[in-house]
Amino acid sequence: MRLPDRYTEYMKRLLKKDFSLYEKSLLKSRFFGLRVNTSKISVSDFLEIVPFKLDPVPWTDDGFYYDENERPALHPYYHAGLFYLQEPSAMAPASVLKVNEGDTVLDLCAAPGGKSTKLGQNIFKKGLLVSNDVSASRAAALLKNIELFGFSEVTVISEEAYRINELADIRPDKILIDAPCSGEGMFRKDPKLISAWEQNGPDHFSKIQKEITGFMAQLLKPGGYMLYSTCTFNRYENEEVIIHLLENNPELELEDIPKVHGFRPGITESDEEKKWHLERCARLFPFALDGEGHFLALIKKKGCLQNEILTVSSDNRSKSGNENRISPETKHFLSLIKKEISYERLRVSNGKVYYLPGRAFFPGSGNNSIRYIRNGLFLGEEKKNRFEPSQALAMHLKKNEYPYSISLPASDMRVEKYLRGEGIVFSGEDEGVSDDLPEKCTVLFSVDGFPLGWGRLSGMNMKNRYLPGWRRT
Repeated sequence: MRLPDRYTEYMKRLLKKDFSLYEKSLLKSRFFGLRVNTSKISVSDFLEIVPFKLDPVPWTDDGFYYDENERPALHPYYHAGLFYLQEPSAMAPASVLKVNEGDTVLDLCAAPGGKSTKLGQNIFKKGLLVSNDVSASRAAALLKNIELFGFSEVTVISEEAYRINELADIRPDKILIDAPCSGEGMFRKDPKLISAWEQNGPDHFSKIQKEITGFMAQLLKPGGYMLYSTCTFNRYENEEVIIHLLENNPELELEDIPKVHGFRPGITESDEEKKWHLERCARLFPFALDGEGHFLALIKKKGCLQNEILTVSSDNRSKSGNENRISPETKHFLSLIKKEISYERLRVSNGKVYYLPGRAFFPGSGNNSIRYIRNGLFLGEEKKNRFEPSQALAMHLKKNEYPYSISLPASDMRVEKYLRGEGIVFSGEDEGVSDDLPEKCTVLFSVDGFPLGWGRLSGMNMKNRYLPGWRRT
């Protein structure tokens, strides 16, 4: 791997005696990781059923290393949303930003969803996750991962930071900014980033980072926390962005990040900088731990964090009489689901039925101008004389929350057939097929009890309803 001369000279000045260790680390193989979706399965239960060897990632309790020869993305558990594939050092930002049940959390630069899926696990039913990415195409990929993890209290948008700050009427308790950066910490993982660095280096990204952190400082609730992170090494995009942020926002202060498991402190280069306590930041170097490169800064906004009592926003309620406008077929299907469903949170648009979050992030004026990718949980679509449940609803449900379900073990080749979109034939000897299923019905198809999607059963034959865009080729 040939590094640009300008970059090499800078890193020599930054790392000093550690530069030789950094060079050697670039010759080693990268590390591979996955993170368990604890909203669907506990870590201990996952470790009992996972078929490949895992070793714990030290800085998060739900992350694990796996061998590069394994192919976990091909396993049905991946398609059931039981885990997310994530580079180990990239697990650090969302694990440092502690989320509590009931928090309103904004993930500003969220695609493809690694950090959002971690943040959303801890919100449960009483908070709101707002996942944003300025690129609409990347936000679409983000949505798939949000749906895989089964979240309902989530809003996915594609907006600029200044517009979010301008239009949001709710101040988040927590904000994560995994900022666009020059990507120096990912050179070993993806050498193509080197040429991108030569085209758009640290100066280019530093301006963007200072701008978006400024907007988010205004938006953050007093007493709230903001986690700033990059996957790059230079100070222009890291410590100098933090200094700029603190200089211009005296209500902000750095919080300590425990320096454990190879984390190193932020770098202070002058006596003048000591007042900012940059040592409270954390740097992750590939020569100091088993992962790539990251920078973390945890920032608190002075004040007392007021706990909000969750109520359904008036702008997230459908109009009076909404229940009467929902088709009888939709009502019947929803009555089968063993979860509390509030009809005032249902919204029907062009035949598509959504379950809105309990909290609206943009309840005031300007709501219609927000570029929504998804607001809440897409339940399904009303067709002539029937209701077709969505893939997102299947991923949201537990097997026992829908009465008509079929589960096969991961070793059964029919699970693979299902993921390819093929029809399935059952026999009377299948343990996962209940004897009291109706002759014809919509069934929730699962692997080892974890839903994968829908099917339409007719006798012992099941027509595949797995979402075409998710099918294996």
